[in-house]
Amino acid sequence: MKNNNLSQTEKDKIIDYQLRFQDLLISISTKYINADLSKSDELIKESLRKIGEFVGADRSYIFSYDFVNETCCNTHEWCSEGTVPEIDNLQNIPIEHVKDWLDVHSKGEALYVENVSLLPKDGELGLRAILEPQGIKSLITIPKIKNNELIGFIGFDSVKELHTYSEDEKNILFVFANMLVNIIQRAEQEERIQKQEEKKEELLKHLSSQNEQLNDYAQMVSHDLKAPLINMHTLLTWFISDNKHLVDETALQSLNEVLFNIEKMDLLIKGILDYSKVNRLEVKDRIVDVNVIVQEVIKITLIPKHITIKVQENLPILYGNSWRFTQLFQNLIQNAINYNDKEKGIIEVGFTEKEDCFEFFVKDNGVGIESKYFDKIFNVFTKLDNEGQSSGIGLSTVKKIIEFYEGKIWVESKEKIGTTFFFSLPKNND
Repeated sequence: MKNNNLSQTEKDKIIDYQLRFQDLLISISTKYINADLSKSDELIKESLRKIGEFVGADRSYIFSYDFVNETCCNTHEWCSEGTVPEIDNLQNIPIEHVKDWLDVHSKGEALYVENVSLLPKDGELGLRAILEPQGIKSLITIPKIKNNELIGFIGFDSVKELHTYSEDEKNILFVFANMLVNIIQRAEQEERIQKQEEKKEELLKHLSSQNEQLNDYAQMVSHDLKAPLINMHTLLTWFISDNKHLVDETALQSLNEVLFNIEKMDLLIKGILDYSKVNRLEVKDRIVDVNVIVQEVIKITLIPKHITIKVQENLPILYGNSWRFTQLFQNLIQNAINYNDKEKGIIEVGFTEKEDCFEFFVKDNGVGIESKYFDKIFNVFTKLDNEGQSSGIGLSTVKKIIEFYEGKIWVESKEKIGTTFFFSLPKNND
């Protein structure tokens, strides 16, 4: 019957029904948006109940198509009181058994049967032969489309009496189908993210365990190596001192070369110990005056006469571990000394206060660094030359300390002009 043949009262009822239907969808949509996606199954079942009851259906459900295995499954179902559930009987159904559904849904259309008893008897796989055993008198199924691909359908069965769906109802059910697709898609994405987070957590635990083992190994090996090195250095020093008159210049030069390499090895072992110690300190953090730290570093550092170190006044107060901060400035200042080739070397230590951090710098007028090495120099055992006694661990230890305090480090440099190491440390580490 056309709407223009209806009375005003009947038209008002239809409009009121449509408005209430739309309000119901808005209510369901709001719940979907604010939902805990871990409970999406419960939410979907509840929405099937609400929509099913509203349109007067006896059974509402969701099916998913599996085009890889060519099957479909009933994944969710709601039944009114007294209606027999069918979900257990509708698992892994061959797609060829639901050809009528698939043909219509593939076109993006609803499969609507107002009266099952009027369908032709067209064999055991015919539409009537499938629906009647389930007691279905009327049904409507709406395709689920995700990213322009058919993934399943939602359906509404009437088993107690015939039911007619208007075009407006069909359109609103299409909206509901899209809402279901969205919540299912969000739940799938959330599950993928959760699995990725679990894998990430597992990987981090594994890496943490490996790092702990490596640190333990580094400590053990370094301690075991240090004792014989000290003995070798002592014995060789005694031998050279006691036998200078017995060895010629060439032999003496070779012995001094051995001493140099022993000292180089000792520095390397010290570097490994310091690097492995960064995350292992059990001493509690406290207030640390950076002015004191830098001055102490300068006192214990062998500074060549041609190098001048300028320190900015009123360096900030930090919260942390004095050993770590000492290692940080000691390595950067020593690095600036080692790679200074100027007749008058100048090293500057200072800082700039930012809103949420202190930005420090250690600047020199030394040999400089090619830009292609800016990232590599922070890797363990990376050295730009093999002539000096540098262990190749100092800058990696510096980076590890700064990252321990959730800061950042970077470098600016020009060859033959000089290098500046910048690093930031948060103001509030406590």
